[in-house]
Amino acid sequence: MIIFKKPLALHEFLGRKKVKHQTGFVPTMGALHAGHVSLLNAAKKENDLAVASIFINPTQFNDPEDFKKYPITLDKDIAMVEDAGCDVLFLPPVKDIYVTGTTNLEHYDLGFLETVLEGKYRPGHFQGVCQVVHRLLEIVLPHNLYLGQKDYQQCMVIKKLVELIGLDKKIKINICPTLREPDGLAMSSRNTRLSRVDRAKATTISAGLRYIKENIKPGEINCYTDKMKHMLLNNGFDKIDYVEVANADTLHLVEHWNGSEKIVALAAAFLNDVRLIDNMVINP
Repeated sequence: MIIFKKPLALHEFLGRKKVKHQTGFVPTMGALHAGHVSLLNAAKKENDLAVASIFINPTQFNDPEDFKKYPITLDKDIAMVEDAGCDVLFLPPVKDIYVTGTTNLEHYDLGFLETVLEGKYRPGHFQGVCQVVHRLLEIVLPHNLYLGQKDYQQCMVIKKLVELIGLDKKIKINICPTLREPDGLAMSSRNTRLSRVDRAKATTISAGLRYIKENIKPGEINCYTDKMKHMLLNNGFDKIDYVEVANADTLHLVEHWNGSEKIVALAAAFLNDVRLIDNMVINP
C-alpha cells in the first residue's frame, strides 16, 4: 500500500494509473470499523485500484465540541486499510485540503435536502460534507465512489453534489448496506464513545426502526413513529432530534402511506452527549 499526504502527488500518480486501471474510492474520517472495511472490500473487488482517504473534516462539524471529541485512531486505521488490501491511502493535512482556510468557502445549492432531518438539526453540516468531498473527488477522480447506507441522507447529498459539479457522468456512486453488530446496532465510529451501560441502551434505536419496518400498514403512520419515540425515551435516550418516515427517493416526509411507495424510516437521538443515527428502508 502506498501512502500519500500531498494532493498533487496523489493526483499525478492516479492520473498515470487510470489510463489502464479502474479506480474505486472510499472517503473516510477514520475511527474505522467493519462497516468501513466492507466498503474497502467492495472497492477492491470491483476495481483494479482501491483508494481510501482518512481526513477528519472540520467544516462539517456544526458543534465544535463534537469535533474535539471525534475519535482519532490513525495507527489502527492504517493497519485496517492495509489489511483490507487497499492499494492507496490518502492522509492529507487540513492546510492542503483548505488552502485558503476554512472560512468563506463555496456554497452548494442542495435545495430541500438541506432543510429536513440532518439538514434541519445540523445546520451547515452538509455544506461541509460537500466542501470536502468536492475537493477529494477532484484530487482522486475515481470511476467508482463507495458510501455506506447508514448515512442515508448524506448519500443523497453527495449524489446531488456530483451532479452540481458535473461529474455525474464520470463517477458511479455505489451505496453499500449498513453493517450491524450482532445485537442490531449500526456500526459507527461514535459507538466507541458510549459507556458500557449506554452501549446496551443504544440497541433501542435499531429495535425501534425494526418495529416500524415490521409493523407499518398503509394509512396514517404517526402512531409508529410515536411508538418508537416512546421506546427511545423509556430506554434511556435523553433527547430525540427526529423519528420520521420519508420517501426513499426524495426524503419528503410521509404521514399517510399508500402502501406502494418505497419509504425509509430514519432516526437521530442522543445518549448523554453521543448522537446516534440509523435508518431502515421499507419496500412495499
